[in-house]
Amino acid sequence: MPSATVITGLRVETLVPLEINLSGKLALVTAASRGIGFGVARVLARAGADLVINARDPEALRRAREAIREETGRHVEVAPGDLTRREDLERIAAVAREVGGPHIFFFSTGGPRPGRFLDLGMEDWDYAYRLLLYPAVYLTRELLPAMIERRWGRIIYLASLAIKEPMPNLALSNVVRIGIAGLVRTLAREVGSYGVTVNGILPGIIHTSRVEELARDIQAREGVSYEEALSRLSSGIPAGRLGRPEEVGYLVAFLASDYASYINGAMIPVDGGRQVSVF
Repeated sequence: MPSATVITGLRVETLVPLEINLSGKLALVTAASRGIGFGVARVLARAGADLVINARDPEALRRAREAIREETGRHVEVAPGDLTRREDLERIAAVAREVGGPHIFFFSTGGPRPGRFLDLGMEDWDYAYRLLLYPAVYLTRELLPAMIERRWGRIIYLASLAIKEPMPNLALSNVVRIGIAGLVRTLAREVGSYGVTVNGILPGIIHTSRVEELARDIQAREGVSYEEALSRLSSGIPAGRLGRPEEVGYLVAFLASDYASYINGAMIPVDGGRQVSVF
Protein backbone atom coordinates (compact mmCIF):
# COMPACT_ATOMS: atom_id res chain seq x y z
CA MET A 1 0.00 0.00 0.00
CA PRO A 2 1.29 3.53 -0.68
CA SER A 3 2.38 5.44 2.41
CA ALA A 4 0.68 8.64 3.48
CA THR A 5 2.09 11.99 4.51
CA VAL A 6 0.44 15.15 5.80
CA ILE A 7 0.98 18.39 3.86
CA THR A 8 -0.61 21.59 5.20
CA GLY A 9 -3.34 19.64 6.90
CA LEU A 10 -4.08 17.35 3.95
CA ARG A 11 -3.52 13.61 4.00
CA VAL A 12 -1.62 12.93 0.78
CA GLU A 13 -1.01 9.42 -0.52
CA THR A 14 2.45 8.76 -1.93
CA LEU A 15 1.94 7.89 -5.59
CA VAL A 16 3.52 4.96 -7.38
CA PRO A 17 5.65 5.85 -10.44
CA LEU A 18 3.55 6.78 -13.46
CA GLU A 19 4.54 3.83 -15.60
CA ILE A 20 2.44 0.77 -16.39
CA ASN A 21 4.38 -2.27 -15.28
CA LEU A 22 2.68 -5.65 -15.51
CA SER A 23 5.75 -7.72 -14.67
CA GLY A 24 4.81 -10.82 -12.71
CA LYS A 25 1.34 -10.89 -14.26
CA LEU A 26 -0.02 -13.51 -16.66
CA ALA A 27 -2.66 -12.56 -19.23
CA LEU A 28 -4.98 -14.74 -21.30
CA VAL A 29 -5.91 -13.04 -24.58
CA THR A 30 -8.39 -14.66 -26.97
CA ALA A 31 -8.56 -14.11 -30.74
CA ALA A 32 -4.96 -12.96 -30.50
CA SER A 33 -3.46 -13.99 -33.84
CA ARG A 34 -4.44 -10.76 -35.58
CA GLY A 35 -6.45 -7.56 -35.27
CA ILE A 36 -7.42 -6.14 -31.91
CA GLY A 37 -6.51 -9.30 -30.00
CA PHE A 38 -2.97 -9.28 -31.40
CA GLY A 39 -2.60 -5.57 -30.71
CA VAL A 40 -3.73 -6.04 -27.11
CA ALA A 41 -1.38 -9.00 -26.61
CA ARG A 42 1.56 -6.96 -27.96
CA VAL A 43 0.89 -4.07 -25.61
CA LEU A 44 0.43 -6.28 -22.54
CA ALA A 45 3.72 -8.05 -23.31
CA ARG A 46 5.49 -4.70 -23.82
CA ALA A 47 4.22 -3.74 -20.37
CA GLY A 48 5.90 -6.84 -18.93
CA ALA A 49 3.10 -9.42 -18.78
CA ASP A 50 3.57 -13.04 -19.81
CA LEU A 51 0.87 -14.39 -22.08
CA VAL A 52 -1.38 -17.24 -23.02
CA ILE A 53 -2.79 -16.44 -26.46
CA ASN A 54 -5.66 -18.12 -28.28
CA ALA A 55 -6.90 -18.29 -31.87
CA ARG A 56 -8.51 -20.89 -34.12
CA ASP A 57 -5.64 -21.19 -36.62
CA PRO A 58 -2.61 -22.90 -34.99
CA GLU A 59 -0.19 -21.62 -37.63
CA ALA A 60 -1.37 -18.03 -37.35
CA LEU A 61 -1.16 -18.37 -33.57
CA ARG A 62 2.43 -19.65 -33.82
CA ARG A 63 3.39 -16.64 -35.97
CA ALA A 64 1.81 -14.28 -33.45
CA ARG A 65 3.71 -15.94 -30.59
CA GLU A 66 7.03 -15.64 -32.39
CA ALA A 67 6.41 -12.01 -33.28
CA ILE A 68 5.56 -11.09 -29.68
CA ARG A 69 8.49 -13.06 -28.28
CA GLU A 70 10.91 -11.40 -30.70
CA GLU A 71 9.57 -7.92 -29.93
CA THR A 72 9.26 -8.18 -26.15
CA GLY A 73 11.18 -11.21 -24.89
CA ARG A 74 8.18 -12.25 -22.79
CA HIS A 75 7.06 -15.85 -22.26
CA VAL A 76 4.13 -16.71 -24.54
CA GLU A 77 2.12 -19.94 -24.42
CA VAL A 78 -0.38 -20.83 -27.15
CA ALA A 79 -3.84 -22.30 -26.64
CA PRO A 80 -5.36 -22.92 -30.08
CA GLY A 81 -9.08 -23.49 -30.21
CA ASP A 82 -12.45 -22.42 -31.55
CA LEU A 83 -14.31 -20.33 -28.97
CA THR A 84 -17.65 -21.75 -30.14
CA ARG A 85 -16.66 -25.33 -29.21
CA ARG A 86 -17.02 -26.45 -25.57
CA GLU A 87 -14.16 -28.97 -25.82
CA ASP A 88 -11.83 -26.26 -27.12
CA LEU A 89 -12.81 -23.92 -24.29
CA GLU A 90 -11.94 -26.68 -21.84
CA ARG A 91 -8.47 -27.00 -23.39
CA ILE A 92 -7.90 -23.24 -23.38
CA ALA A 93 -8.78 -23.05 -19.68
CA ALA A 94 -6.54 -26.04 -18.94
CA VAL A 95 -3.53 -24.42 -20.64
CA ALA A 96 -4.11 -21.21 -18.68
CA ARG A 97 -4.27 -23.12 -15.38
CA GLU A 98 -1.15 -25.15 -16.18
CA VAL A 99 0.98 -22.01 -16.41
CA GLY A 100 -0.28 -20.61 -13.14
CA GLY A 101 -3.70 -19.14 -13.83
CA PRO A 102 -4.00 -15.70 -15.44
CA HIS A 103 -4.21 -12.50 -13.44
CA ILE A 104 -5.65 -10.75 -16.50
CA PHE A 105 -8.31 -12.02 -18.89
CA PHE A 106 -8.99 -10.12 -22.11
CA PHE A 107 -11.88 -11.57 -24.11
CA SER A 108 -12.13 -10.77 -27.79
CA THR A 109 -13.77 -12.55 -30.70
CA GLY A 110 -14.68 -12.01 -34.31
CA GLY A 111 -18.07 -10.80 -35.39
CA PRO A 112 -21.12 -12.89 -36.34
CA ARG A 113 -22.79 -12.87 -39.73
CA PRO A 114 -24.08 -9.45 -40.81
CA GLY A 115 -27.71 -9.11 -41.80
CA ARG A 116 -31.10 -7.62 -40.99
CA PHE A 117 -33.39 -9.40 -38.53
CA LEU A 118 -35.54 -11.17 -41.12
CA ASP A 119 -32.47 -12.19 -43.14
CA LEU A 120 -31.19 -14.33 -40.28
CA GLY A 121 -32.18 -17.84 -39.32
CA MET A 122 -32.32 -19.31 -35.83
CA GLU A 123 -29.04 -21.11 -36.56
CA ASP A 124 -27.44 -17.66 -36.94
CA TRP A 125 -28.77 -16.57 -33.55
CA ASP A 126 -27.52 -19.79 -31.96
CA TYR A 127 -24.05 -19.31 -33.46
CA ALA A 128 -23.92 -15.65 -32.38
CA TYR A 129 -24.66 -16.64 -28.77
CA ARG A 130 -22.00 -19.37 -28.87
CA LEU A 131 -19.48 -16.91 -30.35
CA LEU A 132 -20.12 -13.67 -28.47
CA LEU A 133 -21.45 -14.60 -25.04
CA TYR A 134 -21.09 -18.27 -24.11
CA PRO A 135 -17.24 -18.40 -24.27
CA ALA A 136 -16.98 -15.21 -22.21
CA VAL A 137 -19.14 -16.78 -19.50
CA TYR A 138 -17.42 -20.17 -19.65
CA LEU A 139 -13.85 -18.88 -19.47
CA THR A 140 -14.73 -16.37 -16.76
CA ARG A 141 -16.20 -19.15 -14.62
CA GLU A 142 -13.01 -21.15 -15.08
CA LEU A 143 -10.59 -18.30 -14.30
CA LEU A 144 -12.43 -16.26 -11.67
CA PRO A 145 -11.97 -18.53 -8.61
CA ALA A 146 -8.16 -18.20 -8.75
CA MET A 147 -8.46 -14.41 -9.05
CA ILE A 148 -10.73 -14.30 -6.02
CA GLU A 149 -8.37 -16.50 -4.03
CA ARG A 150 -5.45 -14.29 -5.06
CA ARG A 151 -7.57 -11.21 -4.28
CA TRP A 152 -6.41 -9.55 -7.47
CA GLY A 153 -7.70 -9.88 -11.00
CA ARG A 154 -8.63 -7.97 -14.12
CA ILE A 155 -11.34 -9.07 -16.54
CA ILE A 156 -11.82 -6.99 -19.68
CA TYR A 157 -14.34 -7.83 -22.38
CA LEU A 158 -14.36 -6.44 -25.91
CA ALA A 159 -17.90 -5.56 -26.96
CA SER A 160 -19.07 -3.07 -29.61
CA LEU A 161 -20.50 0.43 -29.97
CA ALA A 162 -23.53 -1.40 -31.39
CA ILE A 163 -24.76 -2.04 -27.84
CA LYS A 164 -25.26 1.73 -27.42
CA GLU A 165 -26.13 2.66 -30.99
CA PRO A 166 -27.54 -0.27 -33.00
CA MET A 167 -25.93 -0.40 -36.43
CA PRO A 168 -27.66 -1.11 -39.74
CA ASN A 169 -27.35 -4.67 -41.03
CA LEU A 170 -25.79 -5.94 -37.79
CA ALA A 171 -28.82 -7.33 -35.96
CA LEU A 172 -26.87 -10.15 -34.28
CA SER A 173 -24.22 -7.86 -32.80
CA ASN A 174 -26.78 -5.24 -31.85
CA VAL A 175 -28.71 -7.76 -29.75
CA VAL A 176 -26.34 -10.43 -28.47
CA ARG A 177 -23.40 -8.22 -27.51
CA ILE A 178 -25.64 -6.40 -25.02
CA GLY A 179 -25.23 -9.48 -22.84
CA ILE A 180 -21.58 -8.52 -22.31
CA ALA A 181 -22.68 -5.24 -20.72
CA GLY A 182 -24.94 -7.16 -18.36
CA LEU A 183 -22.08 -9.51 -17.52
CA VAL A 184 -19.75 -6.59 -16.79
CA ARG A 185 -22.18 -4.85 -14.45
CA THR A 186 -23.20 -8.06 -12.68
CA LEU A 187 -19.65 -9.27 -12.03
CA ALA A 188 -18.41 -5.84 -11.01
CA ARG A 189 -20.90 -5.87 -8.12
CA GLU A 190 -20.26 -9.50 -7.19
CA VAL A 191 -16.46 -9.67 -7.21
CA GLY A 192 -15.26 -6.09 -6.71
CA SER A 193 -14.72 -6.65 -3.00
CA TYR A 194 -12.15 -9.36 -3.81
CA GLY A 195 -9.84 -6.99 -5.68
CA VAL A 196 -11.15 -8.13 -9.07
CA THR A 197 -12.32 -5.49 -11.52
CA VAL A 198 -14.51 -6.18 -14.55
CA ASN A 199 -14.82 -3.71 -17.42
CA GLY A 200 -15.81 -3.60 -21.08
CA ILE A 201 -14.41 -1.81 -24.10
CA LEU A 202 -16.51 -0.51 -26.99
CA PRO A 203 -14.26 -0.17 -30.03
CA GLY A 204 -15.10 2.06 -32.96
CA ILE A 205 -13.74 1.40 -36.44
CA ILE A 206 -10.31 -0.08 -35.85
CA HIS A 207 -7.92 -0.70 -38.75
CA THR A 208 -7.87 -4.48 -38.87
CA SER A 209 -7.96 -7.05 -41.65
CA ARG A 210 -11.76 -7.10 -41.25
CA VAL A 211 -11.94 -3.36 -42.00
CA GLU A 212 -9.60 -3.84 -44.95
CA GLU A 213 -12.01 -6.48 -46.28
CA LEU A 214 -14.87 -4.00 -45.94
CA ALA A 215 -12.82 -1.37 -47.79
CA ARG A 216 -12.06 -3.79 -50.63
CA ASP A 217 -15.77 -4.62 -50.84
CA ILE A 218 -16.60 -0.89 -51.16
CA GLN A 219 -13.84 -0.57 -53.76
CA ALA A 220 -15.28 -3.40 -55.85
CA ARG A 221 -18.94 -2.39 -55.53
CA GLU A 222 -18.54 1.34 -56.07
CA GLY A 223 -15.49 1.52 -58.34
CA VAL A 224 -13.48 3.78 -56.05
CA SER A 225 -9.85 3.46 -55.02
CA TYR A 226 -8.88 1.46 -51.95
CA GLU A 227 -7.70 4.68 -50.27
CA GLU A 228 -11.06 6.33 -50.97
CA ALA A 229 -12.87 3.33 -49.55
CA LEU A 230 -10.84 3.56 -46.33
CA SER A 231 -11.51 7.28 -46.22
CA ARG A 232 -15.24 6.65 -46.41
CA LEU A 233 -15.01 4.28 -43.45
CA SER A 234 -13.31 6.97 -41.38
CA SER A 235 -15.73 9.73 -42.34
CA GLY A 236 -17.73 10.96 -39.39
CA ILE A 237 -14.97 10.17 -36.91
CA PRO A 238 -13.89 13.42 -35.21
CA ALA A 239 -10.33 12.12 -34.88
CA GLY A 240 -10.25 11.98 -38.68
CA ARG A 241 -8.83 8.48 -38.97
CA LEU A 242 -9.33 4.83 -38.15
CA GLY A 243 -8.15 3.51 -34.81
CA ARG A 244 -5.17 1.18 -34.41
CA PRO A 245 -5.41 -2.14 -32.54
CA GLU A 246 -2.65 -1.03 -30.18
CA GLU A 247 -4.77 1.93 -29.11
CA VAL A 248 -7.27 -0.52 -27.69
CA GLY A 249 -4.29 -2.29 -26.11
CA TYR A 250 -3.17 0.85 -24.29
CA LEU A 251 -6.55 1.07 -22.55
CA VAL A 252 -6.44 -2.64 -21.71
CA ALA A 253 -2.98 -2.25 -20.17
CA PHE A 254 -4.21 0.66 -18.07
CA LEU A 255 -7.31 -1.22 -16.91
CA ALA A 256 -5.08 -4.20 -16.08
CA SER A 257 -2.81 -2.07 -13.90
CA ASP A 258 -3.10 -0.96 -10.31
CA TYR A 259 -3.84 2.58 -11.53
CA ALA A 260 -7.30 1.36 -12.54
CA SER A 261 -8.19 -0.40 -9.29
CA TYR A 262 -11.18 1.95 -8.76
CA ILE A 263 -12.54 1.56 -12.31
CA ASN A 264 -15.06 -1.24 -12.14
CA GLY A 265 -18.20 -1.96 -14.15
CA ALA A 266 -17.38 0.57 -16.86
CA MET A 267 -18.10 0.29 -20.59
CA ILE A 268 -15.52 2.52 -22.27
CA PRO A 269 -15.57 3.59 -25.93
CA VAL A 270 -12.36 3.72 -27.98
CA ASP A 271 -13.72 5.28 -31.13
CA GLY A 272 -12.09 8.63 -31.86
CA GLY A 273 -15.29 10.39 -30.80
CA ARG A 274 -17.57 8.54 -33.24
CA GLN A 275 -20.26 7.71 -30.67
CA VAL A 276 -22.88 10.45 -30.61
CA SER A 277 -25.21 9.19 -27.86
CA VAL A 278 -24.91 10.92 -24.49
CA PHE A 279 -25.09 7.68 -22.47
